[in-house]
Amino acid sequence: MSEKYIARSSQIAARMLGGEMMVMSAVDSTFFTLNEVATAIWQAADGRTPLGEIVASTVCDEFEVDLDTARRDAEQFVDELSHHGILLVSDHPFDISLGPVEAA
Repeated sequence: MSEKYIARSSQIAARMLGGEMMVMSAVDSTFFTLNEVATAIWQAADGRTPLGEIVASTVCDEFEVDLDTARRDAEQFVDELSHHGILLVSDHPFDISLGPVEAA
């Protein structure tokens, strides 16, 4: 299984309100309220850190969840938000100014 890299789209509006992250797609006006775990993934989505590392080092450590459950839930979360263009997903790290970096 190849690693996924995730980055926040520039086509969104996001704001932390009352301890919850609110995210809206400028493309289709889809609105999400993220729970604590989803917010942690969202904040770690720098385009350079593999999703597996985010899950293992952030989600599992901070929320006391087993790796398999956390990985499955994170994949589902990323798939849903990428479907709406809120998260960008690549098999390669992103150069934030250029998009995914192709392997040499």
